[in-house]
Amino acid sequence: MKIIKYFLLLILISALSISAWIYYPQYQLNKMKQESTPVNEKTNKLTYIDYYRTSPDSTINHLALGDSIIRGYRISEEENFISQFSSKLGAETGKKVVSQNEGIIGITSERLNVLVQDGVFDEEIKDAELITLNVGGNDILKLVKKSDIYSALKSFDSLQGGFSKNLSEITTRIKELNPKATIVFLELYNPMPTDHQFYSLADKLLPKWNLMIYETAKNTPSSIVVQTTNVINSDNLQYLSSDGVHPNPLGNTAISSQMMEQFKQQHKADAVLANREK
Repeated sequence: MKIIKYFLLLILISALSISAWIYYPQYQLNKMKQESTPVNEKTNKLTYIDYYRTSPDSTINHLALGDSIIRGYRISEEENFISQFSSKLGAETGKKVVSQNEGIIGITSERLNVLVQDGVFDEEIKDAELITLNVGGNDILKLVKKSDIYSALKSFDSLQGGFSKNLSEITTRIKELNPKATIVFLELYNPMPTDHQFYSLADKLLPKWNLMIYETAKNTPSSIVVQTTNVINSDNLQYLSSDGVHPNPLGNTAISSQMMEQFKQQHKADAVLANREK
């Protein structure tokens, strides 16, 4: 009888542990999103749009680093969300916005970290007022390609730890070179339709991944996490290209619009505002 009780207790503990592993990151992620949402009250703080609109500089340099989402996949330069957002930012601020897209198709967070630490983008980072960064999707894709999906899941925590380390080191290096720059991160989205056999699993694992992005942003003054999952999801599959992964021109427009909406709502950090006054 005691053996049965211990067995049932073990099952219960295992079930609770699995639930916590899957669902607690979603709770933390939702909490962080709420914290970044502005409260509707009078404030002396400037939104990001107002900050750039009132900047004494006539030109805003927008640097983009990362993977194929940044580079744009099988679309023209003008259709990419980096170019689209830069055009919208120029129209909203009355400034000339110069975008430099250094996205590399297929790059992983580890490889991008090496390039950043080696100083490949040092001059571009120093000159930028705005830096958009997206990487990590290929970390997962390359792991899955090396093995079956179930074996890949066993390595998910280790993979996530490596990604978190790389993203933190990339961000730290950027801020060392240019502490005044705004860094824009993008959430990793789930491109699968709801009837896909791995949709539910991916929907549970991605919050753990995106939580790392939000935690990095929380520790980074003057940064925004674009809520890409608001626009690229199973309800908006028309925003995906024929490969079912990358955003098409409409998807890039949707991302740039989401980015602009957050720039109009979220506030620039007090520390950065103080630096401008010096």
